[in-house]
Amino acid sequence: MTGTTPRAVAEAFYEAFAARDAKAMGELYADDASFEDPVFGRLDARQARFMWRVLVGRATDLAISYDIAADDTATVTTKWTAEYTFGQTGRPVVNEVTAVMTCRDGLIVDHRDTFDFWKWSRQALGTPGWLLGWTPFFRAQVGARARKGIGLG
Repeated sequence: MTGTTPRAVAEAFYEAFAARDAKAMGELYADDASFEDPVFGRLDARQARFMWRVLVGRATDLAISYDIAADDTATVTTKWTAEYTFGQTGRPVVNEVTAVMTCRDGLIVDHRDTFDFWKWSRQALGTPGWLLGWTPFFRAQVGARARKGIGLG
């Protein structure tokens, strides 16, 4: 995909995400890419592809919307929202995420998602998230459980 702009890569990624096409999402990562977010932590390209495959495969009511906030010749910042029912608790979640992707030759080489973990944990986990979601210990526990839950832990 040489010559493809970071904006075009992000648009392809989020369109595939909205269509629940994990294969297309995974093909947009370079083999040496990395991914990081507040729940799963840092993943290599293989792990990120696997994570998306599992998450998209389990989704029953996932809705994705996105807006490209900024881009240049190497990076793109996207504001995106995921609306879904959290499978472990059956609770509705609206997660507002900022993604920064660095691209090389039309592929993602670094993808960092950030969001308010405490806000997410209150929605997804209810009272435990509300009481403990702001603590590093709880965040680490949730991350370890999430990685294990998709076969990465």
